[in-house]
Amino acid sequence: MSDVYSCEVTEIRELAESIFSLGIICPSAAENARAGQFVMVRCGEERVLRRPISICRVYGEMIELVFERKGGGTRWLADRSRGEMLNILGPLGNGFHLPEGRIIIIGGGIGSPPMLFTAESVKDEADCILGFRSAANVILAEDFRQVCGKVILTTDDGSLGLHGTVAGPLEELLKEGGYEAVAACGPRPMLSAVASLSRRYEVKCFVSLEERMGCGVGACVVCACETIASGGEKTMSRVCRDGPVFDARDVVWE
Repeated sequence: MSDVYSCEVTEIRELAESIFSLGIICPSAAENARAGQFVMVRCGEERVLRRPISICRVYGEMIELVFERKGGGTRWLADRSRGEMLNILGPLGNGFHLPEGRIIIIGGGIGSPPMLFTAESVKDEADCILGFRSAANVILAEDFRQVCGKVILTTDDGSLGLHGTVAGPLEELLKEGGYEAVAACGPRPMLSAVASLSRRYEVKCFVSLEERMGCGVGACVVCACETIASGGEKTMSRVCRDGPVFDARDVVWE
């Protein structure tokens, strides 16, 4: 269920350089939000296209959004103040539907925020791997530690946690066994590596794809990606409407 809402900003804070957390009061959207879904935010009246932002967490009637300040729209959003009103469309998309049992949660960079909501939604305790470029880019690590059993940090430059990508610690956990599924969001090369390892160890894998979006409801087809249909033939799916979460086996990675 999704609709357009006018929501009050309750807080805005910078988590790391150019990464912001935004809290909004939106009772109906919060009630219907599911892990892995997103909202489309109008960033000023002069911008026709909304900006897609994943839902990081839900607190009662409040939704937390975490985004990177990159272009004009997100710069405008980062400049909002408490008490201002935002126009949002959502919640949108198909989120994570994970099996019961132990789950490995993986977040890469700005793909980490929606995985916090996902970790909170897991019935059994989840273990988590988070990957970032450097220590300066790490976000939400303490929040993940509050809801996950094991939290492993990796950085590309080795400035914090393990030196390297999430692939190394993921393989170690998969070797240990006992996990029912892997759930991940992040850059496509990371997701491809996660999908490959999960397949090798015969563990279900679900990925949230990051694609540019125009409308957010499947009308413009800007976010189309190549997937594999039930009959085995390749087809095009809309990330905003058919996803953003897909079974990793259904994604054409190359």
